[in-house]
Amino acid sequence: MTTESTQFAACTNPICSEPDTGNYFVSTYPPFSTWTADQIPAVQQWLETPASSARNTPLGLYVHIPFCIRRCHYCYYLSYANRSADDMDDYVDCVLQEFSLYRAAPAFSKRELSFAYFGGGTPSLLSEPQLVRFLTGIQNLWPWRYVEEATFECAPQSVTAPKLRLLHDMGITRISLGVQDLNDEVLRMSGRVHLVEDVMRAHDAIRHVGFDVVNLDMIAGLSGQTDTSFLSSIERAIEMLPDCVTIYPLEIPHNTPLYRLLQAEIREVRPASWELKRARLASAFERLEAAGYTLRSAYAAVKDPRQHLFIYQDLQYQGADLLGIGASAFSYLGGIHSQNLSSLEEYNARLCAQSLPLSRAYVLTDEERLIREFILHLKLGSADVEYFRTKFNTDIREQFAEPLAYLQSNGWLSMDDQSVHMTRQGLLHVDRLLSAFYLPRHQRLRYT
Repeated sequence: MTTESTQFAACTNPICSEPDTGNYFVSTYPPFSTWTADQIPAVQQWLETPASSARNTPLGLYVHIPFCIRRCHYCYYLSYANRSADDMDDYVDCVLQEFSLYRAAPAFSKRELSFAYFGGGTPSLLSEPQLVRFLTGIQNLWPWRYVEEATFECAPQSVTAPKLRLLHDMGITRISLGVQDLNDEVLRMSGRVHLVEDVMRAHDAIRHVGFDVVNLDMIAGLSGQTDTSFLSSIERAIEMLPDCVTIYPLEIPHNTPLYRLLQAEIREVRPASWELKRARLASAFERLEAAGYTLRSAYAAVKDPRQHLFIYQDLQYQGADLLGIGASAFSYLGGIHSQNLSSLEEYNARLCAQSLPLSRAYVLTDEERLIREFILHLKLGSADVEYFRTKFNTDIREQFAEPLAYLQSNGWLSMDDQSVHMTRQGLLHVDRLLSAFYLPRHQRLRYT
């Protein structure tokens, strides 16, 4: 493999700075800021290439539903608040139209879906008739014969028993409930529209229906949060007996309402420091482990690792193809990244013209594909040496010798003949460490 990675520009100190604001969470590689419109033709060429019946790469579906009652202060995902029912109807039509264009592509002619994820925004804001039309339309175009997991994000205030029964009956297996915190004042200061009582009502309804996996999504470091209030929220969450708990340290990208509030020097919303966020995260996972949970990644703990899976994440991190539909949605197909238009009006107009709503793309080299998978495996805790030798004909210990030595010397990871393994401290810092493995041309770039 032709390599540039022996010249890591930042291997001497890849974590020298950590701004309070800006993007922190690493979800892919290379950085989004390197994706460009002039690489879109590569996506179209891939789509026109007939699929081989022997292709065994898993294929997943991501559907973005960009509607909310109100935009939360910390939210950096594309979302539109207070849109009408007609707007949401039109959007459902557009997403189904986009899906039909992809379904007709030769590249998907012999492929089956392995997993699906509905995110937002607030997918549960759709009405029952809209959900029926949406899910029925998707499954009519591409039956879910082999879908092992289908996740649906829900916000507490928009959850109803009839919606949940409908989701369950239409194949949703995993519910992710956006809790964020279990303190009403913290929720208010974060711009959330729900209260703790809404969370409890929604969780009881979800449990009553009987989904395979229920996840509670929480955040460490929200405005108004204290060590005491945060750990009280974690204890209360544990009492709810969720199958999975995800806890992310708050990040403040520049496109968030929280960033604008900070720029206006509104002291009420001042968030916690990174040191404090990591301390809370560490304490939370210690509490979860004491309650019988197992840490499955840098930000998630599960009751039973064999039963409570997160296939959407695991298969993506192992190089699965992912088709993203909806405004601003991301795809990864055949080693090519792409993203849809973020403007709802432009997205709708492109589909009215029977054209894919792509805005930018990036074709990865073999080395970039290796780096992408390697850093994502580290977010799950470890990277298996034999896995990468078999898939990429590369010894990761040699390929990444310099940054691995640096991180090992600082106690962030350990290595043996079988794997590269993140230490507990390494997992707490993992997203700030990953740039050590970037190629020189991707170092110190704006992430998005």
